[in-house]
Formats: sequence, C-alpha cells, structure tokens
Amino acid sequence: MNQALVFMLLLLAVGFFARNVTLMTAVAVLLILYYGGMAGSVLPFLQERGIQIGVTIITIAVLVPIVTGEIGLQDLRQAMGSSYAWIALVSGVFVAVIASNGIDLLQSDPHITTALVFGTILAVALFGGVAVGPVIGAGIAYLAMRAVQFFSGLIG
Repeated sequence: MNQALVFMLLLLAVGFFARNVTLMTAVAVLLILYYGGMAGSVLPFLQERGIQIGVTIITIAVLVPIVTGEIGLQDLRQAMGSSYAWIALVSGVFVAVIASNGIDLLQSDPHITTALVFGTILAVALFGGVAVGPVIGAGIAYLAMRAVQFFSGLIG
C-alpha cells in the first residue's frame, strides 16, 4: 500500500470518527478519481482551478437569498443602520483582501501550502471547522510574514 493511499485512508478515518461528512466526501471523491483512472486529467485541473471553483460555489450560495428575494435593497438599507452591520462590512472587505494575498501565496509556495492544508484538515476533522481555511490561513500567513519582514528590517 503506497504512502498516499495510507494518508488518504487515515484522513477518511479521521473524518468518520469526527463525523465530518465534508472531509469524508472529499477523500472519497479524490480516491474514486485517482483509482478510477481520471487522475491524469481531472486532478491537475482541480489543483489549478479548485480554489477558484470553490470560492465561486460559496459566492453563489451567499447570493441565493438575494436572487430569491429573501434579502433586498430595503434589508441592506436597514442593516446599514446597525453598528454590527458596519463591523461585518469592514470584516468582509478585510477578509477578502487577505484571501486574495492568500491565494497568491498558496499558488507560489508549496511548503506553505502543505502546512496550511494540514492545518485545515485538522481544523475540519477535529474542531468542526470549514475548509475555507487554506485561503484565509494563507492570507493571514502572508500578513504575518510581511509583518516579520517589516519588523526584522527595523531591528537590523
């Protein structure tokens, strides 16, 4: 049994014991693609475009209440009277900017990607996290790395 299969089966077991359907589904789909002979064509595509596809699907899910009429301009106008809405607005802008830097980091630095993906797997499996972690985590890592560079430059 090869190392990748053992690792994937271990992740499947972690997902099972943590009752994390998302992790189990992801592992199962990847194993089916790999051992079903579609790895050569599908996996490179998913590796290159998967994050963007995932972000697009999340964006679609967030916009559903607008297209169905559950949320409208009146709701937006009323919400903007709340201090919490302004905090949410600023947080949304901040996270989106951080995530854009994170995507660049994920694509350019493989060893950082490995650590972030493993951290995300742990968070999903053990703490009920959501698998958007690599993008946000990479963005936070990017900010932290820039802060270290900045302060290292000040110190010497």
